[in-house]
Amino acid sequence: MKSRSQRVADKVVFITGAASGMGASHARMLAAEGANVVIADIDEAGGKALSQEIGEDRALFVSLDVTKYENWQQAVDRTIERFGKMDVLINNAGIFSAGSVEDASLADWEKTIAIDLTGTFLGMKAAVPHLKKNTTSSIINISSIAGVTGFKNRAAYSAAKWGVQGLTKTSALDFGEYNIRVNAIHPGSVETPLTANLKRGLGQIPLGRAAQVEEISHLVVYLASDESTFTTGGTFVVDGGETAGNNLRDDQ
Repeated sequence: MKSRSQRVADKVVFITGAASGMGASHARMLAAEGANVVIADIDEAGGKALSQEIGEDRALFVSLDVTKYENWQQAVDRTIERFGKMDVLINNAGIFSAGSVEDASLADWEKTIAIDLTGTFLGMKAAVPHLKKNTTSSIINISSIAGVTGFKNRAAYSAAKWGVQGLTKTSALDFGEYNIRVNAIHPGSVETPLTANLKRGLGQIPLGRAAQVEEISHLVVYLASDESTFTTGGTFVVDGGETAGNNLRDDQ
């Protein structure tokens, strides 16, 4: 791919849910900035196609079910075998499910927590022994604004995303001595295949629109790069101002 400013030159970045949507955008932008990228996903066709698009000298596809620790270990081992190290882990894979505590099914609760929260924990557990070997490393957990404020009719999703924020902050304390930075990004509405069929208004967003995936990827590049070596435990909200206050109230 065409290089830009090489902000993450020679770093090895492992990205989950990278075959499409935000994950694919992160992979493309990081590769353009000089990184070697590991595209981890259950979507084999999409992941392999993206690896070929980026260039198989710079990208590796690994099949990964984030809910299975053995699968994580295998994927991380393949990364080390191919590139010799891992500098950055991006826990991007996730799903959402609807329903209040009363309405949500147990199956939806368990699946959402397994992928969105436990998957993040397992990824960090598998990656940290390798991240410790570097002078500086970065873990970037993709949460949601549902992890900084309440979200109506999203009990499982919001619980998982708040959990990701808590896991991020406590891990920043646990791994700071090893120069492993741990930060969370909390996107608001983003145009992705996952959200394409959602019925949602945009009036609550001061900027009046959803984000494009690249607008999240720019922050990912910063947190993956050595520009952010004193940035850890952060809650980075990228939501067009949605959580700033009640944009729909207009008391004149």
